[in-house]
Amino acid sequence: MGRPPTRPKKYRDGFYIEVRRKGEKSGIKIYRDTREKMMQAYDEFNKFKDVIILGEMKFGKWIDEPISNFAKK
Repeated sequence: MGRPPTRPKKYRDGFYIEVRRKGEKSGIKIYRDTREKMMQAYDEFNKFKDVIILGEMKFGKWIDEPISNFAKK
């Protein structure tokens, strides 16, 4: 076993969603190249899981604010 990483992970430029099981606090981030592909993935996962649209990453910075489908809970 080695040391755990100390630097934050670098994300590629593109669009991200976070997929969680219902009721969980953390999930996995899924990357897509275009907004259309991201929305297709959102529609696919939204049927069975909680999905948060994290937005667009460009030059290491988030462009959009996260959008949750369960933000009113």
